Amino acid sequence: MTRKALIVGIDHYDAVQPLHGCVNDAHAVKAVLDRHADGTTNFDTRIVTGTGPAEAVGRAQLKEAIRELFGGKEDTVLLYFAGHGHVEATGGYLCASDSRSGDDGIPLSEILTLANKSRTGNKVIILDSCHSGVAGTSPDTGSAILADGMTILTASAADQYATEADGSGTFTNLLIDALNGAASNLVGDVTPGSVYAHIDQSLGRWGQRPIFRTNVESFVSLRKVQPPIDLDVLRRIAEFFPSPAHAFELDPSYEPEGPCPDETNNKVFAILQKFNRVNLLVPVDAPHMYHAAMESKSCKLTVLGEHYRRLVEKGRI
Repeated sequence: MTRKALIVGIDHYDAVQPLHGCVNDAHAVKAVLDRHADGTTNFDTRIVTGTGPAEAVGRAQLKEAIRELFGGKEDTVLLYFAGHGHVEATGGYLCASDSRSGDDGIPLSEILTLANKSRTGNKVIILDSCHSGVAGTSPDTGSAILADGMTILTASAADQYATEADGSGTFTNLLIDALNGAASNLVGDVTPGSVYAHIDQSLGRWGQRPIFRTNVESFVSLRKVQPPIDLDVLRRIAEFFPSPAHAFELDPSYEPEGPCPDETNNKVFAILQKFNRVNLLVPVDAPHMYHAAMESKSCKLTVLGEHYRRLVEKGRI
């Protein structure tokens, strides 16, 4: 599977107010996307940063890099941009170091055209810039115009600014947390949808709001992390719960600290407790799994547990 990413961070601007955290953010995003949590190669990343007058990122350079990103036939490509953004009646723009008026930046509509026409399978655009929420919409109608395989995640709505805190973008801090595992599912995949959900839940309703637009049949995994439960253990969920409504009956022999512990049942109970810790099952009419065992109660799957039981049953995990 071929994957490449263009990571852009611009602090230096010739004629407009400089920024201070975008280059650091770009390096942090590159570091987390380079490899999966187990050290295996993830994206083949290229980083472009504007740190000062001697290392500025001009419009022509940025445009060519974006054109090259979307010009191949990779399975997945990703564009991350941190820097100034601009919006007006004609649409939104990403500002290069030599931008002076905002609308002399690279039009988001042009970037979207390149992405929509790209022969790559999955295209992911992540923008940490002011007014970036205009990305993916028509200036005339405001409606989304995304080809198959397109996903856009932005730091703020079209009429909002993207904030910084402690020398880093608020949005990018949450993005990196998500990619490091805060947004992973139980098999260790971090998807664009789970990243958005993590950021959306973390930001208040009164400040900047992330925007998420997508047109995909299924989400691509952006990064693999250590699953919160071993997959061999997870696959046993269909063994203990052969049907959706099944209740697994417990008794004191399952509890290793009980009056009559059984070694085989203790091992099963240890697995059930792992399921409980990741919200796959809950004890019935008991506050904790310990009480369910000691009082000869049962446990049952949660909605999430039934979801994973079906996946295991269908051989998808």
